[in-house]
Amino acid sequence: MQNTVTPTHINNNVLLYTKNISQRLVGEDKQTQHILDNINFTLYDNEIVAILGKSGAGKSTFLRTIAGLLPASSGKAYHQDTLIEKPIEEIAMVFQSFALLPWLTVLDNVCFGLDAQGMSKSTSKAKALKAIQLVGLGGYEHAYSKELSGGMRQRVGFARALVVEPKILLMDEPFSALDIGTASTLRKDIIRLWQEHAIQTRSMVIVTHSVEEAVTMADRVIVFDHHPGRIAFETHILTDHPRDIQSANLREKIALISEQLLEGAH
Repeated sequence: MQNTVTPTHINNNVLLYTKNISQRLVGEDKQTQHILDNINFTLYDNEIVAILGKSGAGKSTFLRTIAGLLPASSGKAYHQDTLIEKPIEEIAMVFQSFALLPWLTVLDNVCFGLDAQGMSKSTSKAKALKAIQLVGLGGYEHAYSKELSGGMRQRVGFARALVVEPKILLMDEPFSALDIGTASTLRKDIIRLWQEHAIQTRSMVIVTHSVEEAVTMADRVIVFDHHPGRIAFETHILTDHPRDIQSANLREKIALISEQLLEGAH
């Protein structure tokens, strides 16, 4: 079952697509595990896609594959017409763990990737300060991670990803380590920045275990089956932001997607 109606703000320009991506990895038991099976996925310009699935569905593995962090066992991923074989500047990723370097300040953590690219210190600093302001951490440039709350640390993670001005932002459960209120605020802030074109990012993909989070953020929700991971279901969310998760149409979507997840668990 699939909803084929597309939200009007999404255009037909393809930013990223995959052809028959499969992934086989050797587990701790030395046995080869079939993680992903023939994933054909398209990300369009100006959309947010959420990927849901049970543990073992290969969601995070798929994200790392399209980020260029993990070579596919077979199949290919493309950013427009460019084959993705390694990380590229057009794609950035935010992880569940904050992964900040504790001996660096907020500013230095955000500058880290730019410095590695060989950017001049003055340009790197200017871009980092702008990104820090965008994510709401102005005044904390010289703080260390131990001085920040979990929500603030994840804002640094977003600033570090956004500072490179990616066209595509990939998010691997970026809100799961945060309390409900902090996660909700940060989700709204990221969507607002995207809608207002305050960031260069054109489209986003988020992996999550939360159906409500997927329905709150995404224009399109994809459910992965598992063992191995395959696209089992997809639907569009046609509601404008900000969204009321208690509205009848969104509760209906949550029920529909939850049913698909349960079916995939058998």
